[in-house]
Amino acid sequence: MTASDPEVDLDLVVSNRRMLTADIVALELTSETGAALPFWAPGAHVEMKLGNGLARQYSLCGDPADRHCWTVAVLREPNSRGGSDYIHDKLDTGATVACRGPRNNFPLEPAGAYKFVAGGIGITPMLPMIAAAEASEVPWTLLYGGRSLDSMAFRDELARYGDKVRMHPQDTGGLLDLAAELAVPEPDVAVYCCGPEPLLAAIEGHCETYWPTGALHVERFRADLPDLSGARAIEVELAQSGITVIVPADKSILDALLEAGIDVDASCEEGTCGTCEVVVLEGTPEHHDVVLTESERAGGDCMMVCVSRAQGSCLKLDL
Repeated sequence: MTASDPEVDLDLVVSNRRMLTADIVALELTSETGAALPFWAPGAHVEMKLGNGLARQYSLCGDPADRHCWTVAVLREPNSRGGSDYIHDKLDTGATVACRGPRNNFPLEPAGAYKFVAGGIGITPMLPMIAAAEASEVPWTLLYGGRSLDSMAFRDELARYGDKVRMHPQDTGGLLDLAAELAVPEPDVAVYCCGPEPLLAAIEGHCETYWPTGALHVERFRADLPDLSGARAIEVELAQSGITVIVPADKSILDALLEAGIDVDASCEEGTCGTCEVVVLEGTPEHHDVVLTESERAGGDCMMVCVSRAQGSCLKLDL
């Protein structure tokens, strides 16, 4: 549960590749020189910069104590936009891939007990969280759903935990019964969930109604990108640069800043990785990312400029 090291850029080698299911591949990434990799904590992810020009973020799902290997598991998306297809088709053992990390937007916070809920490939960030809870002797359970038992990765690794883990394949058991799983709010119990959007929406709706504020922690695969059809132009003042950039209604703040020659770190451009976070000095952001917590959003002192906009007509940023 310790914080990850600062993120760095690394060229890593695929030292081992194995198929976990028919459409999920696990890659073990190591340094070309055998050097130790930065430490990471449960919930961290790594960005992989692919040879086709795309960058994608994947949860680290190995052992944080192993300083020489990072492990990711990647689902071949049925409607891949090029990222998962590239990894499955091009990244064989021995391939080199540029990576940046670790970054942790989904940290495991201390709690008296944990309820982990995973859907499909959402099991990946849960694995090191479960290991950390087990090592700390903190009570925990996992409810793990998937399309079918054969589609669910890491079954063998999870089997050693016995009845703390409940597998729930949809083809034989239907949808996860979240109402039964979370029927009674429990004090000092944290609920961690990762999976497809319908699962996250369902668990958010239940926990918002019955569980204490802050009990639920989720990680999304994609942000809720804003509908710009009714958007208006906004004015962005840059405190450090001394210039003002007009952001047209049909462009993101990030794109307008880059076109104006402002150097802004960015990666996913979808509000999921947190790379483009900037400090807000004046104005009220309109948040569309999935990185910031509700309290961070309410604070209004930072934003992800790749997807978020302004509630008013202007913002002042620390750039």
